[in-house]
Amino acid sequence: MDDVAEKIISILKSNMQDQPEAELTEASVLTELGIESLDFAVIIFDMEDTFGIEIPFDASESADDFKTIGDIVNIVKKLQAEKNSATA
Repeated sequence: MDDVAEKIISILKSNMQDQPEAELTEASVLTELGIESLDFAVIIFDMEDTFGIEIPFDASESADDFKTIGDIVNIVKKLQAEKNSATA
């Protein structure tokens, strides 16, 4: 697991009210983790602060893009790459 995935899992764990029994991995499905929508909004803000990016998220439109932790990792990496290429 890479650094981005580890940071995202750490952010998820620190904002989850109920800790899952199983270890979180990139294959973990978000809907199975019991994360409430308000908690997920805080998680998005924490990831934006941690990685210095803006994550376009609309709960009614973005749900298909955020199915697993791996999906989030890929989105964050993509946004980081776009940010880096824009500043280069």
